Amino acid sequence: MTVVQEKNMGGMYQRCHKDTMSKSRLSLILGTVALTIMLYPVLKMLGLQLCAALSGSYVAGHHSILLINCPTEQTAKDIGSVLHIMEKRMAACLNILPRTSTMYYWKGEIRDTSEILLLVRTRTSLIQALTEFVIAMHPYEIPEIISFPIEDGSLSYLRWMDVAVPEI
Repeated sequence: MTVVQEKNMGGMYQRCHKDTMSKSRLSLILGTVALTIMLYPVLKMLGLQLCAALSGSYVAGHHSILLINCPTEQTAKDIGSVLHIMEKRMAACLNILPRTSTMYYWKGEIRDTSEILLLVRTRTSLIQALTEFVIAMHPYEIPEIISFPIEDGSLSYLRWMDVAVPEI
């Protein structure tokens, strides 16, 4: 703040000029903006969930599908079996699809092999736990585990998924 003294009709008075916004006000504004940016994803999700709960609609991305390639049908069954993913209620449903032809680069070579595709439907919040679980059981050095969010679908099926797979 700059203080300027001026003469006015024989008297002196001080007039204050604000050259810039005070540092404390600027810090408060920047802090508020930063906090809003950091909390936006959380606030958005809470708003969407509240809207879905009140309207009975579906929140896109609440559920996901995992694709897991396995070397054999037995490996796919072992990973998804009653003793593992399904027993632990980490998935609502899984499919073991028949052999597929797979081509990929591995250690500088092009490989051509057949694999079994395991499709797992679950809550998006369980993706990391499922990924860690599959990595620990899978025979591949780097197993293919990819997830896709479910954007929309049959509301009755998606509600059933919520019942089948409890929130952690």
